[in-house]
Amino acid sequence: MTDNDRPPPYVAPEPEDNDDAPDRRAGSISYQDPRSTVPRPPSLAEQRARQEAQKRARDAEYRAAAEEEERRKKRKRILIGTGVTVGVVALVAVIYAASQPDEVTAHCVTEEGVIVDDDYCDDGYARSHGGYSSGGFIFIGGTSYRYNYGGTGTIGGRVSGGTYVKPSGDTTVKTASGKTVQRGGLGVGGSGKSGGS
Repeated sequence: MTDNDRPPPYVAPEPEDNDDAPDRRAGSISYQDPRSTVPRPPSLAEQRARQEAQKRARDAEYRAAAEEEERRKKRKRILIGTGVTVGVVALVAVIYAASQPDEVTAHCVTEEGVIVDDDYCDDGYARSHGGYSSGGFIFIGGTSYRYNYGGTGTIGGRVSGGTYVKPSGDTTVKTASGKTVQRGGLGVGGSGKSGGS
């Protein structure tokens, strides 16, 4: 190879004298011009990361929407349950009020629950025999008597069922012998007899 066949040595081109170009020195920072700089296309890794972030954001939105829907359903069930409970309580109150009989039979019983003659629960009878009444009980000769309301049985036997709580004033209470203990309708007691607790 001769000297004529060799390429000439490399000579760096002279920088153009451009007054608009910034002065570049070693170690200096250059800034991009936002008007003329074209962004580079995202790399494959950046595209995947962006897609993953979008997928996570969508999933979070779906979860939040599902949780809100579940809370809404739960609130609705609670409201319905509350309404049903109030309705059931009202229905039970109506049924209870309707089931209260207009007339109840009262039996005079001893403290052991043995049915005795109605006179033993009569306040006038008790006073004429040295007894007295107190707190719904009639005391005669050391024995206490009171009315059982709604129970069943005959004199000398034990009362079955019923209650010792006096019915409300709108219920008529009569003894087995036909005496009126409480006259219903206006809540005013009947014949002046002492009775229920």
